[in-house]
Amino acid sequence: MTIAQRIANSFRGSESPRSPKPGRILQPRPEDAWRDYPSSNLTPKRLMAILREADAGSLSSAMQLYEEMEEKDPHLYAVANTRRLAATGLEWTIQPDRQAATAQREQARKAADYCRDVLTRIDAFDDVLQHLALATGRNIAIAELIWGESANTVTLVDVAPVDFTRIVFDALDRPRILTEEEKFDGIALTPHKFIVHTPQCTSGHPARGGLLRVTALVYLAKNLALKDWMIFSEVFGMPVRVARYEPSASPEEKRELLEMLESLGSNAAGIFSRAVDLQIVETNRGGSKGTPYDTLIEFLNREISKAWLGQTLTTDTTGARGTFAASNVHEQVRRDILADDLRREARTIRRDILTPLARFRFGPDVPVPRFARHVRRTGSARELADLLDVAVNDLGFRVPLDWAHESLGLPRAADSATVLQGKQG
Repeated sequence: MTIAQRIANSFRGSESPRSPKPGRILQPRPEDAWRDYPSSNLTPKRLMAILREADAGSLSSAMQLYEEMEEKDPHLYAVANTRRLAATGLEWTIQPDRQAATAQREQARKAADYCRDVLTRIDAFDDVLQHLALATGRNIAIAELIWGESANTVTLVDVAPVDFTRIVFDALDRPRILTEEEKFDGIALTPHKFIVHTPQCTSGHPARGGLLRVTALVYLAKNLALKDWMIFSEVFGMPVRVARYEPSASPEEKRELLEMLESLGSNAAGIFSRAVDLQIVETNRGGSKGTPYDTLIEFLNREISKAWLGQTLTTDTTGARGTFAASNVHEQVRRDILADDLRREARTIRRDILTPLARFRFGPDVPVPRFARHVRRTGSARELADLLDVAVNDLGFRVPLDWAHESLGLPRAADSATVLQGKQG
């Protein structure tokens, strides 16, 4: 049974769901700020040990490694934020359930208005959405719903992210959370008390499938290649200074000559006797093809881009010969990925927040509203205007005026405002 099925089971049946306990269950701990820095001196053997440890249910080392991967790799940081911001950068709204029966449409509208009002009042809700978006890389993110009592019922008053290092799994792959009382096995997730977002977890172990796990081996290979490249640059990247002395030179003269050569590294100037033959030898910089390290790192960067974004055209343009057709294909891939991310996010928010929020207020039979993002339409305003002309005038579609104003980027005029006059029919 998946996480979604286990959480949804508590609302099945005709009886009212049991209200969660008001207040917070999880309190901040000093351990939440501690880090072991597992990426330090990371080796393939150590990486496999961390991943096996995560498969066994302990995610602390893996989550700390994933955090460091984004901190230490600028390319990974860029593509990860590009993937997440494509979704979290869009404005959100709460919509009534469109599948509600005719007799329940008014109740569905009231439920949507109520949920929208509650979530808008929670200052931390947008931060929690950012926290849940991190599950794109880690494959799991949890936040606690903090309920309060109001008029003989419970209502949502706040939402708090749960630190990734506090997440563990039991023998049946069910998530648990470490507390001061349960520092090893953790506590079970109380129904209607937590948001559990697992975007890539369609089947199998919840610790598998995240994009940071997919790119962990590539990150390690790139890290090792970068270290070797820095050593290579230090050894072979600077010119070698050679000074020849007469066979009759004394040890003091040799020592003085060596000190002069060392000073050239910072001063780039020195005085020598006429008897000293000074020569600066340029190293072989690899010719026109460069070193194998930059080629390898470019390849690894492309692999990271493909894993996160499904394409490389938007992240690697050096020497690229992209075509207009290729850019259209990559744009379609980007849209498909964004649509999938939004669908998974909306499913989690509806299941773990909107369902208890609406049913605790209106009863178990209320149509649960839906969470949606305002997806910006690509293309010019002229293309959209032509589309609206055909849709409204030729096909008779009923297009909301607010949506048309927002999509065209045109403000709505107040009743007393002076407006432009169009063509008179």
